[in-house]
Parts: sequence; C-alpha cells; structure tokens
Amino acid sequence: MFCHVAPRPRNAEATRAAILEAARERFARESYDDVGMRDIARDVGVDAALVSRYFGSKEDLFTTVLDSCENGADLMQGDRATFGRRIAHEAIFEGKSESKLKGLLILLRSVGSTKAMELVQRTGNERFFDPFTEWVGGEDAAVRARLGAAFIMGMAVSREITGGFGLTAAECKSMEARMAAILQDIIDG
Repeated sequence: MFCHVAPRPRNAEATRAAILEAARERFARESYDDVGMRDIARDVGVDAALVSRYFGSKEDLFTTVLDSCENGADLMQGDRATFGRRIAHEAIFEGKSESKLKGLLILLRSVGSTKAMELVQRTGNERFFDPFTEWVGGEDAAVRARLGAAFIMGMAVSREITGGFGLTAAECKSMEARMAAILQDIIDG
C-alpha cells in the first residue's frame, strides 16, 4: 500500500519574495553583468522561467530590486528646520540598516555596468532626486538637493568602507555639529 503525500501548496507571494531577496543578495555581492537569471533561480530552487514569469527581464528584476531598497524617503520625514541635525546624527551615530547597506552595495557594484548605471540613474531620479528636489524647493533646489545628497552619501560610504570613523566620542560630536550646520545651510539655501 502506498501513502499518498499531498504536494506542497504553492505560494506565489512567498516564491516571488524569495526570488526578490535572492536577487538583492546577488546584486549586492556581484556586479550586474555577472548576475544571471539562472543563478538567482538556482539560489531559490526554482526554474529560471519562473523568475522571468514573475519579474520579466533581468533589467525589470534589477529595477524591482532597486525599488525594494530603502530609497532615502526618510530624509524628507520630520521637521525641515531640524534636517541637518537629524541626518548628521544618523550618519555619524546610528548604524545603517541592512536594507540600506545592500542598497549602497548594489549602487557601488553597478558603476561598472553601462546597463545597470542607466537603470540606477533613471530610478534614482524618479525615486529620490526628483522628490528630494521638490521637498528642498526654492531657488536652486536641484543644485541644493544634489549637494546635500552627495554630502550624505559621501559620509555614508566613508563610514562603511572604513568600518566607522575611527574618532573619539568628542570628535564624533564635533563632526556631527559641523555636518549638521553644513547640511542645514545647503537645504536652507
């Protein structure tokens, strides 16, 4: 007598989430050009056709990965008058979330790929720079938004690649105050 084992129920949402997470991991570890749809499918244990069915092309999947990473919208939360202080404190004293770190790694690994950079630039403008520019507002908003973002990204990259700033607590407080003043000046124009 044979026992009948019911097949495991399919859960499209869970499978899609697993594929997205595997893609995020791959794109954070490897350059866009080195990641294949089959690699991602193998990481999840599904057929590559299923990855395409859920996400379309590799470009579409990469764009979905970019959209799934934190996009800096939190910069625009809170009182505008405390922007510099809030962001400087976060940049210097608060650890980055894993999602932010993966997003940063994906961006850095994309630099060498023409296709990936095209996608990063398009989604970066749509998801971050355009809304940030609108939030900054006023004369030279686009210039001030770019300067502020560059300063914040530079500090984030510096912190991550050096494993911290290597400064005393007092030096970190001094850096926080200076960064806050510079950022607030950029935003206020």
